[in-house]
Amino acid sequence: MGQSRSPLGVADLERVAARGWPAPEEEPLGGWLLRAGGGFTGRANTALVTGDPGLPLPEAADAVVRWYRARGLRPGAALPGVQARAAGAVLAAAGWERSEDVLVLTAPLVPAGGADVELAPAPADDWLALYRPDADPAGARAVLTGGGRTVFAAVRPEPGAPPVAVARGVVTGDWLGVSALTVAEEHRRRGLAGTVMAALSRWGAAQGAHWVYLQVSASNTPARELYRRAGHVEHHRYHYRWAPEAP
Repeated sequence: MGQSRSPLGVADLERVAARGWPAPEEEPLGGWLLRAGGGFTGRANTALVTGDPGLPLPEAADAVVRWYRARGLRPGAALPGVQARAAGAVLAAAGWERSEDVLVLTAPLVPAGGADVELAPAPADDWLALYRPDADPAGARAVLTGGGRTVFAAVRPEPGAPPVAVARGVVTGDWLGVSALTVAEEHRRRGLAGTVMAALSRWGAAQGAHWVYLQVSASNTPARELYRRAGHVEHHRYHYRWAPEAP
């Protein structure tokens, strides 16, 4: 493609990722995006802090608190890159707890060969059981299937058997987003993550994507090494802050 760095800045890529992992309820607060998804994942249940909220930052923080408390959710904010530092400082001063960093990695999309992988338009029950066995299936599906062009990959040791590796792909414009990559513990270090990634890359390219992004926790060293070997580079980082519990 002639370039290896993402053509999008932090705020634009975060908006692409938000469209690919949409919450059932969303509402703008100036340039911020309030998202509520019944508590399923931080990405679908935090305010995405990009741009100007149209209010002084302390007032914007108060508005976030009111919006989430009204929905029975703990107020949270996703703070990507240096552009969110001012808002993060205000939240820190108000006692909001900080999570660990999450790395957003990007790479040009290069379709890869590999073994056949089951691709489905919706997550089966056993797909969800491997990815998030603690999640409410209806709430999880509302988020997972809401991103437009989505696909759910699964590796099964034999037809009809429970999957031993799963992942989700979504195409938004030129971008393939990869998420929910999970390999059963007893099947790790066998190349299954790479097999699933290759299948999603072929699918994404067929859908017209030219770039891929994904998120990985800073503490997940094995996954970071896997993605590094696959050519992904760090685009930016984000973290969450969570408001103090209501008295």
